[in-house]
Amino acid sequence: MSATKPNKLAAADMPTVLQRCDLPPEALALAQGQPDLLSVVQALTGAGLLVEASRVFAHALPKREAVWWACMCAAHSAASLVAPEDTKMREQAEIWVRQQSDEIRRASMEDAKRAGFKSPEAWAAVAAFWSGGSVTPLNAPPVPAPPHLPGVAVAGAVALASVRGAPNRQKQRLALFLQSAHDIAIGGQGRLQMEAE
Repeated sequence: MSATKPNKLAAADMPTVLQRCDLPPEALALAQGQPDLLSVVQALTGAGLLVEASRVFAHALPKREAVWWACMCAAHSAASLVAPEDTKMREQAEIWVRQQSDEIRRASMEDAKRAGFKSPEAWAAVAAFWSGGSVTPLNAPPVPAPPHLPGVAVAGAVALASVRGAPNRQKQRLALFLQSAHDIAIGGQGRLQMEAE
């Protein structure tokens, strides 16, 4: 008897995920009738709708895995031109994935604010902030982020990473990013090598 691979998308509610993705009619039509979210991603990828497939992963992966994926995508397209503050934000988001520290989560958001929310790393940091704990100041009553926001931030990080410095590489990068997300969804680490300049 062969062991089945884990599917970290299995706990996600497909109608909720598809609603949060804000997919165009063409993509929604492909999603209809698919048995699960991995099949939805495969259908979208097969049709060349890579941006839409990446949105599905962003909203379907568990929060920690989604933040990790955003970090992997950001690291891939970073090259040597990325500012030190961006590297710091990505590293903080990775630490949050491992430790779930509220202090790191809040520091990540403050760094993203200072950086102007302009990079994939900043949006990975925002995704970490929105993925757990309260979004209000420490001395205020706790309020969690609306549940769709982590996926929005992850989708933004992935989209920015796919076009950073070389928009003509978007399709190639998204194909790699989707492989990374699939690996994460079945229990892998989804690591990507840094892209050559």
